[in-house]
Amino acid sequence: MANHKSSLKRIRQSNARRLHNKYYAKTARNAVKRLRAVEEKSEAQALYPKVSSMLDKLAKKNIIHKNKAANLKSKLAKHVNALT
Repeated sequence: MANHKSSLKRIRQSNARRLHNKYYAKTARNAVKRLRAVEEKSEAQALYPKVSSMLDKLAKKNIIHKNKAANLKSKLAKHVNALT
């Protein structure tokens, strides 16, 4: 166990940040799954900008890598355009 006050605080902060980041990453993964499960084009087109925005925000805050966000957005756009 840590002995210094600053290291105890650092442990508390990193745990809080980890939980915060985990929550937002999981929320984004669920949104991506929801969009992939949609079969109607109009519904998918309405959902895509929200998911895309969420991925951009996560990349901006370094919760996910910017290239991962770009790859996911690209694949989702392909999926939405392929729907009939």
